[in-house]
Amino acid sequence: MESTRNKLIELLANNQDDYISGQVLSDKLKISRSGIWKHMKELEKDGYTIEGKSKKGYRILDYPDKLSENTLQWGLNTKWIGKTIIHKQSIPSTQIIAHQVALEGASHGTVVIADEQTMGKGRMNRHWHSGKGKGIWLSILVRPDILPYQAPQLTLLTATVLADVLRTCTTVAPLIKWPNDILINNKKTAGILTEMQAEQDRIQYVVIGIGLNVNQTKSDMPEDIGHRATSLQMETNKHWQLRELVQNILTTFENTYDSYMENGFPEIKDKWESFGFKIGESISIKTMRDKWDATFLGIAADGALLTKATDGTTKKLYSAEIDWFKEGEN
Repeated sequence: MESTRNKLIELLANNQDDYISGQVLSDKLKISRSGIWKHMKELEKDGYTIEGKSKKGYRILDYPDKLSENTLQWGLNTKWIGKTIIHKQSIPSTQIIAHQVALEGASHGTVVIADEQTMGKGRMNRHWHSGKGKGIWLSILVRPDILPYQAPQLTLLTATVLADVLRTCTTVAPLIKWPNDILINNKKTAGILTEMQAEQDRIQYVVIGIGLNVNQTKSDMPEDIGHRATSLQMETNKHWQLRELVQNILTTFENTYDSYMENGFPEIKDKWESFGFKIGESISIKTMRDKWDATFLGIAADGALLTKATDGTTKKLYSAEIDWFKEGEN
């Protein structure tokens, strides 16, 4: 049922300026004319404006500003990402559902998206506030032909995707704070959580979670994070269509991912560093055993944090607690 509706949407999307007769749709989809009519009524329930004219056929005049499998696939011109979209109104976490369907054999490029997450999380199990209809909360399932140690590069790749989309589609100037935060005016607006299922030398799948604050106002932000978090609406004084942003993220992700699989990490490294937050500046680093100041040089060829200590030695870090802000900066 769902696959037939997706094909119907694709046919209508490819003929936006023309009517398509019910008979042509019936022949192409191999269902009855009454079946076509029923599908059209379901699309109308989903918020589409359908025009049907005798002896001409059907066309879509307008689509809803809401997220669903139908609205997201309408006009999504991708080769493999988003061919399967699982939309939920309210769930604990898109990551949980993505892991479940991955283990059940879901295909490469499957997307899980929700209007609301009640238990959204970021790195180190930190809570991510995911208000209903206020942002983009989604997970992408990929099955990459790379070695497990390379999986963290997908986090950096995804960060460049978000930064690219925000720079291209909005008026903001995003920066990437290593390894997974997108900042606008020194405040966090997006985060990425990458989780992997793998054997010693083979990745079974990777789930990439994205949380992007879009239409929150200041009053929507919890008090404990209001001073360090922001949204596109707060930064631009404009309400943004979630559907268009999601489609741009998925399209850009597919193109960037395909380029990465063909050309490796160097292109991602260069793009990441063009958005890199605090590159060339001093940061404070803390590990379980030590704490020191260093200059942030960028990222290494494998994606590690690259620093230069006060004695001139360079050092790569794969995990550490970093204080990025001097007193009074944030």
